Amino acid sequence: MTWLITGGAGYIGAHIVRAMTEAGERTVVYDDLSTGIAERVPDGVPLVVGSTLDGERVARAMGDHQVTGVVHLAAKKQVGESVDRPLHYYRENVEGLRVLLDAVTAARVPSFVFSSSAAVYGMPDVNLVTEDTPCEPMSPYGETKLAGEWLVRATGRATGLATASLRYFNVAGAAAPELADVGVFNIIPMIFERLTAHEPPRVFGDDYPTPDGTCVRDYIHVMDLAEAHVATARALEAAPGRELTLNIGRGEGVSVREMIDLVNDVTGRALAPVVTPRRPGDPARVVASADRIATELGWKAKHDVQDMITSAWEGWTRLHPEAGTTAP
Repeated sequence: MTWLITGGAGYIGAHIVRAMTEAGERTVVYDDLSTGIAERVPDGVPLVVGSTLDGERVARAMGDHQVTGVVHLAAKKQVGESVDRPLHYYRENVEGLRVLLDAVTAARVPSFVFSSSAAVYGMPDVNLVTEDTPCEPMSPYGETKLAGEWLVRATGRATGLATASLRYFNVAGAAAPELADVGVFNIIPMIFERLTAHEPPRVFGDDYPTPDGTCVRDYIHVMDLAEAHVATARALEAAPGRELTLNIGRGEGVSVREMIDLVNDVTGRALAPVVTPRRPGDPARVVASADRIATELGWKAKHDVQDMITSAWEGWTRLHPEAGTTAP
């Protein structure tokens, strides 16, 4: 098969392209390069620059490369920005998906993997979040991901398209320093940024109903996530018309304070965090149940949080050499 990876020049997308290529799958990257980096695309993998809103270009790319499966990651993904620009997010994430699915079904592509998010759950009041936990997204970003799942599922049921919606939890780490996340939107790079400036990491609230009072989250290494996509792609290839909705997580919670301690250990720093007020909308605990993906695909995460931090730090110091210095 030949898989079109939309957003394949992005942080997560580049890892999925690498994993699928190494598994022997043919891949083509489709990316508008608004946040993606062309140099992340491996030699020998075609790169088509374009928007998913451009149906003609999408259709031409699928025809030119004889695409038989799509992994759709291209989307806007910043929660705060989505609150300020909801129309932009619905246009890019929902209308872009509709245009893409129109081209997919016209070309009779048989398999479609959709990049969803734990943001569809909102603030679940459960110990472990299963795929059957009610979805109550709290941001336009989360809403667009849930609407995307509905659209993918309905299209599959109407046309026979095999579909999977993969709900990512907190993605971290890197397979190689050059593939590391360059954004500062998630907890690990946010801590790195503070340490690089010789400032203490921040804890947004320490009065949550958790063992140490700080928020607890489930973190997944980006390479484990990429391997989950390989397993999903092959499951859809083997079962035309199959429909899957799966959490991608480790099933283990790590608190903010524990994460800061681990980062200090890996980086050789000893900066105690400062506590600031809670951020609106932060749930106390969001940890995945990873049972369904283990049952359906035989997949289980291999990397621990220290692996994530170590590999992310290597990528961070490659981009920020000054991070390796100690405070004056």
